Amino acid sequence: MKPLETSSSDLLADRRADYAEMLFGSGDHAAAAELMLGALELAPGWAMGWFRLGEFHEAAGALDQAAEAWRMALKLEPADRTGAALKLALIGAAPAADAPPSAFVEALFDQYAQKFDDALVRTLEYRVPDILAEAIRNRGRERFGLAIDLGCGTGLMGERLRPIAEILEGHDISAEMLKKARGKGIYDRLMKSDLQTIQLAPASADLITTADVFMYVGALGSIVAKVAAALRGAGLFAFSVERHAGPEDFVLRPSRRYAHSETYVRDVLARNGFATVSLEMHIIRQDRREPVEGLIVVAERPNPLL
Repeated sequence: MKPLETSSSDLLADRRADYAEMLFGSGDHAAAAELMLGALELAPGWAMGWFRLGEFHEAAGALDQAAEAWRMALKLEPADRTGAALKLALIGAAPAADAPPSAFVEALFDQYAQKFDDALVRTLEYRVPDILAEAIRNRGRERFGLAIDLGCGTGLMGERLRPIAEILEGHDISAEMLKKARGKGIYDRLMKSDLQTIQLAPASADLITTADVFMYVGALGSIVAKVAAALRGAGLFAFSVERHAGPEDFVLRPSRRYAHSETYVRDVLARNGFATVSLEMHIIRQDRREPVEGLIVVAERPNPLL
């Protein structure tokens, strides 16, 4: 995917934008927005500039102006690599969506790929692959024929699956993430796939994992149905979600990630023929120095021979 334009391609506009970022960093949000608007007068077609203007207005408490800026970013970038539609939903200026724009997720992880492992493991104390691997081991099965790692990223989960999988297959929406995963040499097959449209061979897999992926999905019904169809009898589905403690099925958080309730997770699994064999709450990482609660889940498809 073509990277988002972090430059306006106008030298004077870029200088004003850089100064606006400095003002924003110092806490003068209204002045930052005013200066960024001046930059955009020189470069009105810069989608990322309009998105940042929206964030400056939001921080200054000017939500109507923020919405106008994000709508302009969407007009210039209909595929929405900036994620402006999610910001509009978060301030109540647009209906909440069941899933983020695929282009936003792809652009986010293409940009993040080079620093992904260090940022997650060292800075954010990311723990999902280890916790999920332990939950799988606790089922007492030592080997799996085909294991599919959905949203495989750079291969952090795949490294834990390799010793227990005869064949290991990875899918991710980000070409840059797949490059990093390919360099580790742990997958037998790697494919570029969007979880919103992915097609999996029926009754082909013995284990399917999604580690720290569903926070970029929202409504889980469609993908869980596809996983159910792809698993053989007695196959395992192991995954994580960010935990939502409220009454809603799932919510979009200011981080632009979704969190899911335990009741919703159990209901979606049951509707698709799964038995939930373990579901535990864990701290899965840090976010702005605050612990993030997650649910680590292992579910099983019934064995038709039993």
